[in-house]
Amino acid sequence: MNILRNFIAVISGYAIFVISAVLLFQLSGIDAHADASIPFIVLTVIYGLFFSFIGGLLTQLISRSGKLTINYVLAGIIAGFAAFSLFKTTGNHYSQVAAIFLFAPASLLGGLIYLKKIKK
Repeated sequence: MNILRNFIAVISGYAIFVISAVLLFQLSGIDAHADASIPFIVLTVIYGLFFSFIGGLLTQLISRSGKLTINYVLAGIIAGFAAFSLFKTTGNHYSQVAAIFLFAPASLLGGLIYLKKIKK
């Protein structure tokens, strides 16, 4: 049962991140791989940081593992899919680079903060 809970936790955390990103680009009408203005890139980074952080929190909340290991799995998946996309797509890659170097670590931070708050 623990493995299933952890699997659901990681999928849920990743879904928060991915669905929010899809919504951002769909609602803004901007192609994720097209050149974007600096303000939109900044908005994308802030938005991605927020939702990857929330995804990390949710992953810990669901898994109840008490360890950051599950967040390393989530961060690896975020970075892994971003790296795959980086090498397989053309155009501007700011969102993939941000996912690898900012959003994946933010999901770790979300889990860490959750664990620190629970232990108090």
